[in-house]
Amino acid sequence: MRRGELTNSTLSESPLPICDYEGSGYRTDFWEGRGREYEDLVERIALRKLLPPTGTCLLDIGAGFGRLTGLYTGYDEVILLDYSTSLLHEARERLDDTSRYCFVAANFYHLPFVDGLIETTVMVRVLHHAQDVPAVLGEVARVVRAGGHFVLEYANKRHIKAVLRYLLRCQGWSPFDRQPVEFVALNFDLHPAYVRQHLAHAGFAIQRERAVSLFRLPLLKRTVPSHVLAALDGLLQRPLALLKPTPSVFLRASRDRSAPVAPAGAFFRCPACRSSDLVEGDGAFVCQGCARQWPILDGVYDFRWPRKNSGG
Repeated sequence: MRRGELTNSTLSESPLPICDYEGSGYRTDFWEGRGREYEDLVERIALRKLLPPTGTCLLDIGAGFGRLTGLYTGYDEVILLDYSTSLLHEARERLDDTSRYCFVAANFYHLPFVDGLIETTVMVRVLHHAQDVPAVLGEVARVVRAGGHFVLEYANKRHIKAVLRYLLRCQGWSPFDRQPVEFVALNFDLHPAYVRQHLAHAGFAIQRERAVSLFRLPLLKRTVPSHVLAALDGLLQRPLALLKPTPSVFLRASRDRSAPVAPAGAFFRCPACRSSDLVEGDGAFVCQGCARQWPILDGVYDFRWPRKNSGG
């Protein structure tokens, strides 16, 4: 669910396109050795400040190859979810101990979990791929239990470079307009007020925010050591949170107390018919509600629905 090959399901149940990284070299082509040490460091600083340090169950939506798993050591169970099974297999290979982890391939418009299951959800570098932001936030709200937390990163439409480019007439779209702007196919910048509005509508209340990646400039990254830039960024993240001049914004929101809490023992639900009556068979979960089978392949639960070139 990151920048990569775009795939669009033709099934009527879900016409929304999904950004698919299946088979991509996202880890080596985008992160490792690609000059993004600064971005990685500042995102970790923000997450350490916002993420509740301990808990029972954490869900990382768009976990990819498991870049951030080292921050989840205080959780009893960690669910790594991505649309790409190849990235999830990379994540399994990177982890020394997979006993605390559950690897799930799924569409973020159709999360395969019962209502109120998750204590803490993390979503970093993912929401900007959502054509329907309210639908994604609604699904997250559905699976987060009453009083649970949502740590979210989004691409900020109103960052300082966009404002300057607009004022200098170097770009056509206004950073002050609240609607998302699609600057590349399935890559959207989001206005802070737009995100706040739809979080509130979904039942989340923002508790804390941090403005991240202020120094994301090629010249600065080439001339100043990454750890120095990251340290300065970390000092400014909280003071600049009100103005949000940065290309990335992190926040922590809490789920309202009216949300449900999943019954003991409940976990998966069928993305197609929404039944929680799933029976694990030989290499697959079988839904007792609609008879669909959801494969289990090399430790990855495949709940991607709708599926490409398939009716089920």
